[in-house]
Amino acid sequence: MTETTDIEKLPEAVERFVLHWGDLGGTWGVNRTVAQIHALLYMTETPLNAEDIQMQLGIARSNVSNSLKELMALKLVRRFPIAGDRRDHFVAETDVWQVARHIAAARKAREIDPALATLTECLAAAAGDNQVTDEQMKRLRDMHDFTATMDRWYEKMSSLPSSTLSRLVSMGDTVVKVLTLGRKAE
Repeated sequence: MTETTDIEKLPEAVERFVLHWGDLGGTWGVNRTVAQIHALLYMTETPLNAEDIQMQLGIARSNVSNSLKELMALKLVRRFPIAGDRRDHFVAETDVWQVARHIAAARKAREIDPALATLTECLAAAAGDNQVTDEQMKRLRDMHDFTATMDRWYEKMSSLPSSTLSRLVSMGDTVVKVLTLGRKAE
């Protein structure tokens, strides 16, 4: 068996990032440990095995295993074979646009898809209910249309190469200026 990678002490900035990323995990629907493992693998330049991760973060081995399964399902982490070592090693996706894409896909599946399905059902039910006012129907329709538009936008953006997506986002200020030319601030 090969020796564990020497990862005893992370630089302060890296440790701070790992801890902060862990805190942010909750906003993306993953627990702190999952997010911390992702951050550790993202910042570590060599593949780590579960024991390395466990020692570095001071968490239970079962928690590491379950968290790695979740990260692989989210496509944020993958196995990385190392010749002569039978243990599984892991690396994180390092393209930040791909990371954002994978997080967005998980959130879309967990939040947008069910919201759109519910709004569609609500619209159908409201259409046959004479107690629903015109204003309530309009608000349901507006929310449905907005959610459907965001769903279509996500589908289009998720298919773009990272370089194109990066350029598109970078153009944001310019696009806003062009769209608001000649209009007074509201």
